[in-house]
This record gives sequence, C-alpha cells and structure tokens, in this order.
Amino acid sequence: MTQGGGRSTTSLCREDEGEKKATMSVRHLTAALALVAAGPALAQAPQPAQRPVPTDYSTPTHWICLPGRKDVCSTPLATTPLTAAGYGPSAPSPVAANPPVDCFYVYPTVSRDPGMNSDLSVSDNEERYAVQSQFARFSGVCRPFAPAYRQMTLGAVAAVAAGTDVKPYAMIAYADVAAAFRTYLQRYNQGRPFVLVGHSQGSLMLQYLIVHEIEGRPVQKQLLLALIPGFNVYVPQGRRMGGTFRSVPLCGRPGETGCVVAYSSFREKNEPPAGAMFGTTDQPGMTVGCVNPASPGSTDWQRLSSDWYARAGNPVPGGPISWSSTGTPPTPWLSTSGLVSGRCVQQGGRGFLSIRTNSRPGEKWTDHVGGEVGALGFFLPGWGMHLNDVNFAQGDLVRLVASVTPRSGTASRPTR
Repeated sequence: MTQGGGRSTTSLCREDEGEKKATMSVRHLTAALALVAAGPALAQAPQPAQRPVPTDYSTPTHWICLPGRKDVCSTPLATTPLTAAGYGPSAPSPVAANPPVDCFYVYPTVSRDPGMNSDLSVSDNEERYAVQSQFARFSGVCRPFAPAYRQMTLGAVAAVAAGTDVKPYAMIAYADVAAAFRTYLQRYNQGRPFVLVGHSQGSLMLQYLIVHEIEGRPVQKQLLLALIPGFNVYVPQGRRMGGTFRSVPLCGRPGETGCVVAYSSFREKNEPPAGAMFGTTDQPGMTVGCVNPASPGSTDWQRLSSDWYARAGNPVPGGPISWSSTGTPPTPWLSTSGLVSGRCVQQGGRGFLSIRTNSRPGEKWTDHVGGEVGALGFFLPGWGMHLNDVNFAQGDLVRLVASVTPRSGTASRPTR
C-alpha cells in the first residue's frame, strides 16, 4: 500500500490523479488484509507440491527500473521545499550518475488485475505509480533495480474471506522476487554492496528473501541495509535479532550496516489496539521491532525529512490538507524537514513509530498530515498511518543509504 506519486512518466503531473488515488487507497487496504492474514502462516508453510515457475528476469521488459536507461527512476521529480515560512524554490530531485551502491526495490500491493496474482504488464501504470512514490528518489544515492512481479492481488481478499488457502499464490509472488534477485546478482551486481527497499507486501517479500537467499550465505556481507517498513519484523523483547531473522539485526545506531530498518507508523495518542494489523503481537516474549529512520537506536522524538505527493486525494482525519497558507503547491511534490516527528515506542508486544505534527500557530505550513486508511466513511485504527510509512521519512531513508556507502567511511558492521 502506498500514499502516492504520479502514474507514469507521461502523466506524473496530471491534476486528476488525486481522485484515482483516493479510490486506490481503499482497494490497497483490502489487498494488504489478505497479506496480513497469510503472513504468519507463510513462514511455516511447506513448499507447494508443484513449485511455481519463476519469471525470466534476463528480459529487461520485466524490470520497471534498471540503471542506464530512461524510466521512472531516472526521471527527476519536480519538488518544492515547504517550511514554516512557506514555499521555497523548486528543483528537480537528483539522479546520481555513478553511485557506488545498488538498491533493490519490491513495491507494495497495487495490482487490480483479475485473479489471485497479477500479470507482469505494467501498462496500467499502478506499479510505476508505486515505484515513483516510494523508490525513485533513491536514484540520487544508488543504482535502482525494481522488478515487476506477480504479486498477490485484490482477488486474494475474497479468497481469504471464503477460507481459501492463499499460500500457493504468495509463493508465486515470492518466486518472482527471488528470481529477480538472483538475476540481479548474476548479471548486474559484480560484487557491489546493495540495499533492499520495500513496503507492505514488498517488505514481506523481502523478509522471505533475506531468510532464504541472504542469511548465512556469502552475499550477506554485501547487504548494507534492508529498509522494510510497513510489515511486522518480530524480535524477542529487549533484543534486536532472533525472531524473523536469525543473523540480521535491527539497526541499533547511525552508520551501522548489515541491519534492518523496520517500523509501522501510528499517530500520537492513537496507539495500535489489541489485534491491530501492524505494530503488535500476542506471541509470548516477542515484540514488533521499531527502528527510527531519522536516528536508528533512538527512542526520543526525532524530526523527520518527508516527501509528499501534494495532489493525493486520500481521505485525511481533520479534512483535506491545505499545505500552506501562502497558496497552492507550485509542484506536484513537496519536501518538508521537521513538519513531522517520529518516536519509536516499545511496550511489551507492541512496537511502532509514533508520529506527531510540529506546526505552531502562525506558521505557514499545514498543521496536519494523513496516512490513515479510510474505508466506508471511517478510518481503521489497526492500520495506523500505513499509507505514509515511507513518505514520512523518505528523506531520512535516502540519507541512511548515503551515510553507509563505502566512500563515506562511516559504515560499521552490526554488533550481535
């Protein structure tokens, strides 16, 4: 699930995209519900009797983004900074010419294709929309790799409601992600360090990838970071490792590498209730990990660097966002530094990123932001601010990648 960007390189700035995104957010909600219901069982599930045939990723058309070509990741995003004083000068987002790090991205639930798994066509632009919103900015610090994959679709929702076992369909999605990663290693990597980036269903797929393709293998030494918000990563209470992952810990300090940044966002004073989809577990002795993307290891409030699609039409508590009292945003994209802050909270089995807005009376930027999942006229408390998990801290996530590149000289391996 994703808050929003444009939809293709030819329609990134169209005014009518907001209305489409409002409808999409509800559909994304139900698709992600299927994943949450399936997620805990998938880790224990046996392989299906007939293994799914993975996609051939030696075909470039099966990649939404590849380095060295014109695509959604190499297209700068027109962005305006927004501060308490109003709008600043607009500029395109940077695209690095030859970065020393690779980023491998798996997008969240976006497909409305018929059936239980999507096809590999991205002609309807839903996949490009997710890549643009959540991943394109990483092209400023790393080479972008984003495969199309046969993800679980909205059809899985009805199947779960009818009691159907959806594990075989999840296996199809994961088989593609694993095949794409193997092709990336064989054809493109050449021993370079890499970062994994995902959200929601994408983060779930990357969890499986770490467990089955990375942990305990030589390639683990090349893993700089796994940025996987929007899906629970389980750890024993008081520890950074030992639940979801055997040897890959949650990041515990700035500059650490070989570790995971995971969190789910909830508005301050609206903590995840019992049985929430994200941010809580009833497994004895376990909790949901939270790493503050602005300062890994911190449990204090940290000001976040955010990127927003200013024309998104998703419902927001308190009504539509008026981004600035100085007028309409001059570009589709806005960046803010310190408009929102986040703090990791650990309370027994609950672990989540608490979000608050810092606007004060008289300041010229908005006093509220969105991210809650709206359906049928109300917001679902168990989902928190899921739609904006990435957007809240996208600037911080990009900065984390920049800070641990080999040329920075600041990277360190995790302490186990």
